[in-house]
Amino acid sequence: MSTRHTILATPVGDLTVVRDDDGVTGVYFPHHWTRPDRSAFGPRVDDGFEDVAAQLAEYFAGARTEFHLPLHPTGTAQQERVWRLIDAIPYGRTATYGELARALGDGTTAQEVGAAVGANPLSILVGCHRVIGSDGRLTGYAGGLERKRRLLDLESGQRQLEAS
Repeated sequence: MSTRHTILATPVGDLTVVRDDDGVTGVYFPHHWTRPDRSAFGPRVDDGFEDVAAQLAEYFAGARTEFHLPLHPTGTAQQERVWRLIDAIPYGRTATYGELARALGDGTTAQEVGAAVGANPLSILVGCHRVIGSDGRLTGYAGGLERKRRLLDLESGQRQLEAS
């Protein structure tokens, strides 16, 4: 399988986007908490990411609420279940770690959900920024809490994000 990556300039900073032949495998911020070793990204290329770049631009302009891209994240069965729940959180809405744990219905704790959320390799595309603490506070985000706030503000209609 041919893995490759590119770097896209966005209003929330440069994003490293990684894909293989089956779809997008990762979207990473600079200093991303759970970023794999760069050697796993394959060579940097400038073409083949037009679909991701266009949809992210529309999202940041406030014109896209869902992504329609082939996604190919890799994780444990538990992580992938949590990522599917995150992906089901509608644009402009939030859910708590506890709500996601209860939705799993198998005794998974909020802390275990938090670990899976933190391991989400598809930041923004699978909206882990929409997961908040039980008291409504913003908690951990691989891209930093300021980015999380900016993404939530965009989705609540408070502002469009412009290139920095």
